Amino acid sequence: MPITAPITASTPSGAFERLLTIMDDLRMNCPWDKKQTLESLRHLTIEETYELSDAILSGDMNEIKKELGDIMLHLVFYSRIASETNDFNITGVLNGICDKLINRHPHIYSDTEVSNEDDVKRNWEQIKLKEGNRSVLGGVPASLPALVKASRIQEKARGVGFDWDNKEQVWAKVEEELQEFKDEYNVVNESAIDHDKAEGEFGDLLFSLINYARFIGINPEDALEKTNRKFIKRFQYLENKAKESGKQLQNMNLAEMDVFWEEAKKVK
Repeated sequence: MPITAPITASTPSGAFERLLTIMDDLRMNCPWDKKQTLESLRHLTIEETYELSDAILSGDMNEIKKELGDIMLHLVFYSRIASETNDFNITGVLNGICDKLINRHPHIYSDTEVSNEDDVKRNWEQIKLKEGNRSVLGGVPASLPALVKASRIQEKARGVGFDWDNKEQVWAKVEEELQEFKDEYNVVNESAIDHDKAEGEFGDLLFSLINYARFIGINPEDALEKTNRKFIKRFQYLENKAKESGKQLQNMNLAEMDVFWEEAKKVK
């Protein structure tokens, strides 16, 4: 006999309770949902997070809404599984994050005074250390993509005052690292290079560029992804135009391809 589905709710608390009820129903009655574990859901959660990221960069609000729902389901799913082994439940998860937010916002829930967002971030990192974190950088996940990790490392170091005073200093560091990279990999010299040293200098250059982006309010991950998407769009335009002309890219020279590429740059 079918289970009666909970009706649509009109309040946040009601909608959340509806989701919890559905999760319980699925966990008890659906063969797929019954089989899932924390480990089996992990890669699906990562996929959903990237789908949310794509939706945000696309500016598709309806898609963002749907992806947020998918991630919310995963959070409830993990909590439901953990409740079966009495490790924790959704109530503990929600109270835990509430307690953390209250504790880390003493300028809201206590008498600490702040002047700006930098003060807030500085307090946040100091409170985390008092909570038992051994290092300011300890909260940066080891498996983060390198570009995102560099940004987070720099933000956390800034939170305790380890930072440049102004963007001019940061740009001077970018130029210094660029020169050091050029010294290792001379663009006008065909002599052999020390690959390991050149790789190290290139890493330093990227790190300094990410630092400068942070100083001027640019998210380097978003910036690079938007450039990736722009390149893909233009390259696919090039492919389509070549096909319409009865040509194949591998049989065209760069000058011929560049004609279509310049056209692509004018297409919004």
